[in-house]
Amino acid sequence: VQLQASGGGLVQAGDSLRLSCAASRRIFTSGAMGWFRQAPGKGREFVAAINWGDGRIYYADSVKGRFVISRDSARNTVFLQMSSLKPEDTAVYYCAAHDVLYTNYAMENRWKYWGQGTQVTVSS
Repeated sequence: VQLQASGGGLVQAGDSLRLSCAASRRIFTSGAMGWFRQAPGKGREFVAAINWGDGRIYYADSVKGRFVISRDSARNTVFLQMSSLKPEDTAVYYCAAHDVLYTNYAMENRWKYWGQGTQVTVSS
């Protein structure tokens, strides 16, 4: 599966931004798609994930109430709507996917496919 992420950019604190990630083929209903991010000098951290079968959603505590993950199954696409952005949200955002993933979405090594990353920069 190839993942193509888009939508990053430079915004000011408090602004909103929407990321998209399109998969090259259908993700199995036993799988999931999600988002991770990596800030300068830090490791990759989990942001959000959505189960492709039942649509259950999971968020990192740091983004709950500000970010919303959603999907368009027909287009094999996952979105990340980011609101009330903070400078600490600055990072390269990566989308990820797996055809068989039920638990431990926050663990980076559980995901099989990765997109190329899109830069999000939030100025204060």
